Amino acid sequence: MTSSPTTEAAEARYAGLDKWRDDAILLALLEGQQRALNSVAAAIPALSRAARAAADKLADGGRLIYVAAGSPALMSMADALEIPQTYGVAHDRIVLVLADGDGIVKRLNGQREDDVDAARADLAATRVGPGDCVIATSASGSTPYTVAGLVAARAAGAVTIGIAGNAGAQLLEAADIPVLLDAGPEVISGSTRMGAGTAQKAALNMLSTLMGVHLGHVYDGLMVNVVADNEKLRGRAARIVTKITGVQPAEARRALDLSGGEVKPAVLIAVGVETPAKAGQLLGETKGNLRAALEKIGAATPAE
Repeated sequence: MTSSPTTEAAEARYAGLDKWRDDAILLALLEGQQRALNSVAAAIPALSRAARAAADKLADGGRLIYVAAGSPALMSMADALEIPQTYGVAHDRIVLVLADGDGIVKRLNGQREDDVDAARADLAATRVGPGDCVIATSASGSTPYTVAGLVAARAAGAVTIGIAGNAGAQLLEAADIPVLLDAGPEVISGSTRMGAGTAQKAALNMLSTLMGVHLGHVYDGLMVNVVADNEKLRGRAARIVTKITGVQPAEARRALDLSGGEVKPAVLIAVGVETPAKAGQLLGETKGNLRAALEKIGAATPAE
C-alpha cells in the first residue's frame, strides 16, 4: 500500500474538527497558514537561484512564462499580472499558460488539469525557447498539465523552475531548479488552496521581487520602475524621486513630467542630467540600473 503524498495526508489531530468551536477551528487554520509560511524559509536558497535565472533571461530579452492549473494557477496569475505594473516589465515579456486559459476568471475546471496534450500545445503556441524562463507550480507536483508543460519547456531549451509541496514529486525531478515548499498536511485534507497556496503565494512574490532587484528596478526599498498610471502611483513616483534625490516635491514632479512619468530618468534629471534623452542613454549604458547610473555620473544622494 502506497502512502498518500504530504499534501493529501489527513492528520489525526483534526478528527472531529467540524464539531469544534468556531474560534478553535479558525485558530487551527491560522496555525496551518503559519506553518506554510515557515516552510518557505527552507526554500530560500532555491528561490535565490530561481530569481537569478529569471532575471538573467529577462535582462537578455527573454520572457518569464508561468505554467499552472487549479489553485496554483490563481497564485501564478496574481504574481504575473502585478509584475508589469510594479516593476515596469513589458506586458509581452510575462506570459501565462494556464490549464483553464482565460476562463479561469470565471471558474476552475478540474478536467483540464489532466490534459497533457493541451499543455504541450499551449506551450508550443508561446514559441517557448532557450531565451525563456518557465515557472511551473503544482501543490502535489504531479498535476499532469503542469508537469507536461514544464517538460515541454525544458525540451525546447528554456530554463525551468518547478515549485511543489511533495519531496520527490515529478515536477521537482523534471525541473532545472526545483523549489520544495514542504508546508505539511492541510488542516482540511487536500485543500491545498490553504497552506500550500499560502506558501506558493509567498514564494512567487519573493522570487519575482528578488528578480526585480536583480534587474535594477529597486533602489533601497523603493520601486523605481513602477508604472505610474493613476493618481496614487503618480504621487508615489514623486515621493520616490524626492526621497532619492532630496529635491523639493515640485521639482520632482517637474522631472517626472519631463520623463513622461518614468521614475528612473526623472531621478537622473532631478540630479542634473540635462535632458530625458541623455538620461535614457545613461540608463541604456547601465542596463537600466539606476544606482549604477547615479554612480557613473558621480551624483550624491541623501541616502549615500
